[in-house]
This record gives sequence, structure tokens and C-alpha cells, in this order.
Amino acid sequence: MKKAFFYFSMLSVLCLSACKKEGEKEIDTEYPTIDVSDTNAFPKQCGTLSRGERFTFRALLNDNAALGSLSIDIHHNFDHHTHSTEVETCTMDAIKAPVKPFLLIQSFSIPPDHKSYLMEQQITVPSDIDPGDYHFMIRLTDKEGWQTIKGLSIKIK
Repeated sequence: MKKAFFYFSMLSVLCLSACKKEGEKEIDTEYPTIDVSDTNAFPKQCGTLSRGERFTFRALLNDNAALGSLSIDIHHNFDHHTHSTEVETCTMDAIKAPVKPFLLIQSFSIPPDHKSYLMEQQITVPSDIDPGDYHFMIRLTDKEGWQTIKGLSIKIK
């Protein structure tokens, strides 16, 4: 009888401790999302940019609780390394040594306490850079620190 009472007591304590207390903040354990599937999103996997021209980076950002920060990283892929997160593979130029590759690492602000935000940012591609294969990396972090990375393969002509 004492054993049954002990197990019942332990089970009761576990059940009660698992209950959420009123006013207690729920812990965010979900990653934010980067949506580039919309027809207006840019760039897309295997997309092309032109040297000396300006383009609008456009992606829909979402999180279940609150978005935090966004950064992009554009760097050459002349050695055919990979961090693409996309299924579609792109036609690659021959491997080559960089002479004057484009490199852009930039952070963009997201208004506070947004669960969804359409990021639209003008970016200029310098005219005197090496043409070829590049990666367009998008890093989105939510307010709790969960991060999602989307790696797109692009070409600059």
C-alpha cells in the first residue's frame, strides 16, 4: 500500500509540474522561415544578376513568435563548394581562380515584434567584379535566437 501511495504521489507531482502556470511565457522552439517561392521573390535558385546593375532582394520572412535579424552573404563559388539548401542544381562554369570577386556581407533591420515581414532591399552589383558562379546566402534569426539559412546558387554575368 505504501508503494502504491508513493508512486501515486510521484505521478501527481510530475503531472502538476508539467502544467503551464497562468501568465507563464511559452518557450519558442520553432525555426523562422525564409520564403522565396513567391513569383515576386528575388533572387531565385539558378537566377542571374548583372554586373553594374541594381536589383531588389525580396523574400517573405515568418516566425511563430517574433522575427529578429536578417543578413545576407554574397560570395563567389568559383571552386564549386556548396551550401545550397535547394534541390534544383544549376549549370556551373568551369572552376577558376578569383581575381576580383564580389563579396557582400550585410545585415538588415526588421521592425520589432513582427511575425511576418516582406523584406525588400536594393542591392547594387559592382560593374568591375569577376563574372561567374556565386552563392546568395540568407540568414534569418528569430527573437529567441533560432536561425534558418537559405543558400541559393546564382550567376553574375
